[in-house]
Amino acid sequence: MKRREQSQTEQLRQALAEREAQLQEAQARLASLEGSTSLQVGRALTAAAKRPGRSLVRLPRDLYRLWRRSGSTNHAERRRVEPVRSFDADRQEARLLTGLSGGREDLLVVATVLGPDVQKAVDPYLRSVPLRPHDAQIVMDAVDVDLLLVSASAAAPGSPWAHVGDPAAVDRTRALHWVLESASARGIPTVLLDDAPAPPALRQLGFDRVHRGDAGVPLHRFNPVAAELVDGPEAVFVRTGPDQQVPDVLVDLGVGVVDADSPRLADALRAANVAVIPESGPGDLRLRRRAWACGTRVISHPAVPAPDAEDLAVTVPRLRAETPTPREVRAMLRQVFLDEAAPVRLAALLEGLDFASGTPATELPLSGRGVAVLADPATEADAARLADDLLGSRLRPAEVVVPDTAARMPGVQTLRAEGVTVRTARATAPDTPEELTRQGDRARGGGFEPEHWAALAERATAPWAHLWTGPVGRHRLADLVGAAECSGADAVGTPDTPDSGEPHTRGLGERGYFDRDTGGRQYVFVTSVAPELARTDLLRRGWLPAEWNRRGTRLLALGPDHGSGADGDNEGPTHADASTGAVG
Repeated sequence: MKRREQSQTEQLRQALAEREAQLQEAQARLASLEGSTSLQVGRALTAAAKRPGRSLVRLPRDLYRLWRRSGSTNHAERRRVEPVRSFDADRQEARLLTGLSGGREDLLVVATVLGPDVQKAVDPYLRSVPLRPHDAQIVMDAVDVDLLLVSASAAAPGSPWAHVGDPAAVDRTRALHWVLESASARGIPTVLLDDAPAPPALRQLGFDRVHRGDAGVPLHRFNPVAAELVDGPEAVFVRTGPDQQVPDVLVDLGVGVVDADSPRLADALRAANVAVIPESGPGDLRLRRRAWACGTRVISHPAVPAPDAEDLAVTVPRLRAETPTPREVRAMLRQVFLDEAAPVRLAALLEGLDFASGTPATELPLSGRGVAVLADPATEADAARLADDLLGSRLRPAEVVVPDTAARMPGVQTLRAEGVTVRTARATAPDTPEELTRQGDRARGGGFEPEHWAALAERATAPWAHLWTGPVGRHRLADLVGAAECSGADAVGTPDTPDSGEPHTRGLGERGYFDRDTGGRQYVFVTSVAPELARTDLLRRGWLPAEWNRRGTRLLALGPDHGSGADGDNEGPTHADASTGAVG
């Protein structure tokens, strides 16, 4: 029986249970009515009226007995109506019994047969239930999952599913085939990530979708946050195979070597200014994206050099001596964040699959990127600038929260007309001059008032909130959310490091080295920031930003978008919608 048919059966079973409960309640009420004193008194009077002779003599005795019993009703004899259990409650109880409780409700529950790298890439965005050959049938029978995800890298030697799909590993192939049949019978979509060489029989087991490629770039592993803390060569050659020869020119230049599957790959890319990657088809693009996420320039090394191409002996020394500019680092990370990050790839994989009704599949991997823009436009001109800024942003916000007095401004109405969800909040008392004129210093000054922003954050539903006090450009919101995703910070903003003026403390804050001036660097953890993006729950607390670090939050300073260097923005007027992940 397929899962859709099971869902219809559960609905019919629930409807039948509700009808039985209504019937039991009607029977209980009828029994209560028949046993009531009022009905029995009426029956005694009716009988006395029909037969006046003898019934009138017995009427006082009958009424006295009814009066004596009226105060001793036996409530235990009333029938108890059983509660109606819904299909959703049964499903949640099943997941509780199988050990899947306590997780986030906005994540898909996925049965996985994945390689170690793919498993680490998808862990923050999916609720994984790993399957092993010896317990695959037991787990699939006991757990209600939304998706079955298999990667070809799981068949690599050394893994529990090594050589699955090979005739020599018939036991593992039989176990995975049974899992696929069970998923098909229950209507669970199945996806194969063809990310590595694997036995051909693995692709022929009957997956609903086969994707050529990996699960995207996991920004929580490949990011430029710790680039200045990693020691290593300024140029590195990424070897895609253990038997691959390093070009002689790179050996003469003293270029470092790292394997593509090495656990040191992220640190080696962060330490280098330039990475030389051999052209090898899809693997070349995968390594290129990871290098960009680490803020590293990339040189492709073709197997057959082009006649008019610049030689490695010239290109590598030139790029090795030049540190990538902050603008270049931001542009490379931004492109990976919008196009090739793991949640974007997962959302694309889930699109079009036949999930059970009520499962918001394609929206869940990108739910962590939802941003609510908190704004308080003082005038209609400010509201118009707000609309132009948000509609031109590369990352479209999930919602906008404004005070109710600004809800009718033309700029806010434009946002509604463009499909942006607009919520309103009452932040000030009604009928005050500030509310009527919208000329208060609070909105114009751009200062951060915790109580004011907390009132707006109470109406927000997205996990992140952007404090809009003026136009920030089409890239800033994407850069802020990308920095938060790759660093795990609780708030991102510009460095807040006042200069004391003393020569020996210039560039340092009140806490010395820990409040040092970032010097234009892009991704630095500090103790104080002027927040631009913060977790919505943090804003709702109404704390002063100066107290955030002492209350256990992680603050990331993101430098301004300035400096020389290629911006890499040649995509045109495209944007990424935070609610769906669609690019275009």
